[in-house]
Amino acid sequence: MNAPFRPLTPQDRLRRVELYRLLVEICEDLAPTKEQFERACSAYEAVATWIVSSDDPLLASTLVYLHGSGGLGTTIKPIGRMEFDIDLICLLLGVSRSTDPAAVKAAVGRRLREHGRYAHMLQEKKRCWRLNYAGEFHLDLSPTIANILCPNGGELVPDRALSSWHPTNPRGYRKLFERRAALTPQIVKRFAESQNRAEAEPFPATLTLENVLNRIVQILKRHRDVHFLDVREDVAPISIIITTLTMRAYEAVVLREVYEDELDVLIATVRAMPLFIERPLIDGRPAYAVWNETTQGENFADRWNREPERAEAFFGWHAKALEDLEVLRDTSGLDRVRNRMEAGFGQAGVRVMSRHQDRLTEARKSGQLWLAPSAGLITTPAPASTPVQSNTFFGD
Repeated sequence: MNAPFRPLTPQDRLRRVELYRLLVEICEDLAPTKEQFERACSAYEAVATWIVSSDDPLLASTLVYLHGSGGLGTTIKPIGRMEFDIDLICLLLGVSRSTDPAAVKAAVGRRLREHGRYAHMLQEKKRCWRLNYAGEFHLDLSPTIANILCPNGGELVPDRALSSWHPTNPRGYRKLFERRAALTPQIVKRFAESQNRAEAEPFPATLTLENVLNRIVQILKRHRDVHFLDVREDVAPISIIITTLTMRAYEAVVLREVYEDELDVLIATVRAMPLFIERPLIDGRPAYAVWNETTQGENFADRWNREPERAEAFFGWHAKALEDLEVLRDTSGLDRVRNRMEAGFGQAGVRVMSRHQDRLTEARKSGQLWLAPSAGLITTPAPASTPVQSNTFFGD
């Protein structure tokens, strides 16, 4: 819902800066630790080396690379388990589309079984092979072949029945995501004037906001996980749909307008997401489509057309996510902010708010609460920072 328009006060701006910083901290709380990242890198390199060194003719010319959230930098910790999902592609460059998809998948599985350790960690999935590193992460290896008909260097992946090849383009998708993530939102910069006048007319000034698109994707994925936590049916929007709609919306809003702050960018992006869900006619009937822009024929929302409850679940979740973020933006009072964070982001919100309250308590005791132009609230003075009152910016 949209709050009635009123000019933002300096207190409003400080509060909104802090709210966005807390959302970023939730993303950081859910990301792999440095140690987990290093172990995942080591595991990836070992598996890749093992696959590409095979003497199987089907694997003679294979490229292994990271894709999915790991490749995009949008990984978050799943609710209820410690393992992170790490997705790998095994691109078999020497295999044509006339080869049976089931045979290609089987070749990757055979190679993994030849390794003494991997054989005990291996789990077969419908279109990929999973290596379980208990309590840490799991690697999903999906076989693909080159799609010579795709001008963007696309690939073909087995369908779920392993009976045909479907278009995909993980490398092209990643490049497109990275290009959009590099776009910098324009944030209004304001100057204080004399007491006899209101604030000066704002003018656009770019401000480097690190990983804004990545953070928005992570925020939405965590909200989705919490929203569907107690839903028995498997209808939660898949991550690739959330990521695709978010990056398209982000590009549109960033190129179109100037924003008060990061929260405005976040909410404008979420609000615009449904605009990029297309409704083409398929077999004479209206269908849903969320296209992979980097190849022809890959519809991430294809299952919505066979399972309409998935589309209904997406629109219901999206409306709730937008409402929750708008309400959070306008919330004051530390207890109310904490409740909103917990409702929208679960235990990650609880942990972050607890740490935040501890920091404010210490800063309040010592009188060391400062505002820096580029960093927001800090507890030690920095160049151009100014001291602020020892209360929080949530109206407490």
